[in-house]
This record gives sequence, C-alpha cells and structure tokens, in this order.
Amino acid sequence: MRVLIDGLKVKQLKPNCDERGRVMELLRSDWGEFVKFGQVYMTTAYPGVVKAWHYHKKQTDTFICIKGMMKVVVYDSRPKSKTRGGINEFCVGEHNPQLIQIPRDVYHGFKCVSENEAIIINIPTETFNYKEPDEYRLPAHTKKIPYLWGREDR
Repeated sequence: MRVLIDGLKVKQLKPNCDERGRVMELLRSDWGEFVKFGQVYMTTAYPGVVKAWHYHKKQTDTFICIKGMMKVVVYDSRPKSKTRGGINEFCVGEHNPQLIQIPRDVYHGFKCVSENEAIIINIPTETFNYKEPDEYRLPAHTKKIPYLWGREDR
C-alpha cells in the first residue's frame, strides 16, 4: 500500500444495486470522514481536460466522482508535513466509486479520463466566499509541482 499524504482520507464507496437502479451513500455525518458541512456543488470536466492546481487555507474538500472517470491528484507542499513532496493519484468514478478527502494546504486537481464529461460532487467544509475566495492557484502544467498530466501507457 502506498503512503497517503498526511491528512488525506480515502473511502471506498458501495453502490447498492437492484433491478430498479442503484443508490450510493456519498457522505454521512456518522462517518469518520465527516468534518462539517459548508456547501455541496458539482464540477465537471470534458474528456482530456485538466483542472489544476489549487489549495485552500480554510477548507477541506471531499470529492466524489459520480459520472465518468476522473484522475484526481494531490501534492503535498506543506513545509512541516512528514509527507512533503508526496503525490497521490486516484482513478475514481463510475468504475471505482471512492470518496477522496483533501486536507487544507494540499494542492489538488483532476483530469477527465473518460470518453464523456465527468462529474465530481464536492462537499467542502466552508461556503464559497465570492469577495475573498479561499483558493490559491498554480497553472496545470507548472514546473513547481513534479507531476505530468499525460497518460502512462504500459
């Protein structure tokens, strides 16, 4: 098992299926991953699109990809972190439903790796502040983060 970035949480989600369809719990207040509720929103990406990099100083993000497939990547640049310089990559979505909880001050982003638009539901701990957004950004292909968004063919 790879070492997870300090504070990062991952939970395998379990869809319950029958002849009518499926239901899947995304986050419950009695799970260890629940911190507090700020808001819920969706974000999408078209095939091959990268939305990266950013981090938050105040909020924790909880990502769940509910349609398509996304490659979610996190990078730890925190100076005092025991996992500083660490990168974790997750391929999540319809074929691998997981909750990815990203701690404050950790860069993150995602790339749609499915043939159609993919959808992430985010449940951050804070509401979005339109006047003073809690977002600190770098370009998707910056050299400051040692990660390439291309596909690795084996």
